[in-house]
Amino acid sequence: MLKQIEELGLKNIRIIQHDAVEVLRDMLNDDVLDGVHIFPDPWQTRHNKRRLIQPSFVAQLVKKIKPGGYIHVATDWQDYAEQVLAVLSSEKSLENTAANYAPRPAYRPLTKFEQRGLRLGHGVWDLVFKKL
Repeated sequence: MLKQIEELGLKNIRIIQHDAVEVLRDMLNDDVLDGVHIFPDPWQTRHNKRRLIQPSFVAQLVKKIKPGGYIHVATDWQDYAEQVLAVLSSEKSLENTAANYAPRPAYRPLTKFEQRGLRLGHGVWDLVFKKL
């Protein structure tokens, strides 16, 4: 990622290695983000409560996104994709940009891990929601 940022000469990206919940709560003003990209750790089903994409996190995240901004979540775990779809769909200030799952946007790079998974027949689900 850092290599691509440098190669493309991007200046509007900030990378913070810290707990996402604390970053949202303590480091960002409301309505400052154009978009958010999340490829979360899926946590196995028995640990669903540890998953990042929960209603309380999404409600906090939506406050930080500008009107017209977006949340893009991608996962290679189908049950997590279903949970994310339900959580994002239930947030009244968000609108799905696809019927359910979006095709992989051209801006999301295909990782080596993802390429291997696709070769093995694994799926990847992208969800892109816009803030109203």
